[in-house]
Amino acid sequence: MKALHIITGLGAGGAEQQLRVLLRHLPVHCDVVTLTNPGAVADGLRADGVDVLHLGMRGNRDLQALPRLTRLIRRGAYDLVHTHLYRACVYGRIAARLAGVRATVATEHSLGQAEIEGRPLTRPTRALYLGTERLGSATVAVSDTVAARLSDWGVPAERIHVVPNGIDAARFRFSAAERLATRARLGIPPDAFVVGGVGRLVPGKRFDVLVRAVAALPGARLLVAGDGPELTTLNTLAARLDAADRIRFLGECDAHAGVGAPAVPALLSAMDVFVSASREEAFGLAVVEALAAGLPVLHSTCPAVEDLPSRQAPGARRIDGTTQELAALLRERMTAGAQRLDPPPAVDHYDIARSSERLMDVYAHALTASPSRMPTPSTERTRR
Repeated sequence: MKALHIITGLGAGGAEQQLRVLLRHLPVHCDVVTLTNPGAVADGLRADGVDVLHLGMRGNRDLQALPRLTRLIRRGAYDLVHTHLYRACVYGRIAARLAGVRATVATEHSLGQAEIEGRPLTRPTRALYLGTERLGSATVAVSDTVAARLSDWGVPAERIHVVPNGIDAARFRFSAAERLATRARLGIPPDAFVVGGVGRLVPGKRFDVLVRAVAALPGARLLVAGDGPELTTLNTLAARLDAADRIRFLGECDAHAGVGAPAVPALLSAMDVFVSASREEAFGLAVVEALAAGLPVLHSTCPAVEDLPSRQAPGARRIDGTTQELAALLRERMTAGAQRLDPPPAVDHYDIARSSERLMDVYAHALTASPSRMPTPSTERTRR
């Protein structure tokens, strides 16, 4: 089988990193097209031996990208096209249909209750999504929560397949030596209390709550791996709270240790507690990675944990997300001292090998589904 993955961009985001780790485990020849922003993950994919092409799309309404993408798919003679993130799903499904591809699968990585990929969900956004969803063969939800949201939108249940995100747990295993080395590299004393977070610096991730909570705890430090439009605002806030010397925004932390900031697994070993204060999540991949590193986790929303029985992740605690509550809980952790936990059962549940097996089942289903069940562009126009 030959598959083409189409994604909106390849910066260091959760969906982008998930695509990279997934391709390492799929027993399929895969190429990748990024519509925009061939960033750090594009470099990583190429280092893994994956062919990555940048389509050079100039914006959401760059309609000239559609024939370019259609020609590219047709030349590649792909058996299946797999799309990721909103813009790639819209354009990719249409292009795959025009190119005559046998099957098209889309993964919904970032659908919240009121947002998609951090942007407000509008009626036109939803209509365009649903209109193009019918051109595909199957839609993959990364959690039961996302599957329920898709169903509420009106996507037929038989078209929705749950394939949770997965991690390579061994990569995130705690290392005492890595902890000391990373702290030394960042100028952090071995006995300092370190709070951590990972994610895009956008309003919905609410890193301002972490900054305020840590600023209220003299002696505590904060490490954040990620970049985004809120960086300047967050640095300004840390300075205004007289905590800039204790709060570090490290930028994109790629998987390749030794280049730029430490890699995320090394940073997790250096932390004492992990916090995710996001307003909405479709899965919560960073939380699962933190649990794999043996960290206690405080989260405001995380379907990866909330969709499982509580015993699957005893080290994770849900919070209401206020600065006051978070500061109080962090103070308790700080007083109790550093504590490392055994990785909980949830980590094994989200093993990337298991996720790749589930996805291969979806591919097999999509390729064997009767084409007559899938509407053609002409019948779509007739129905409207």
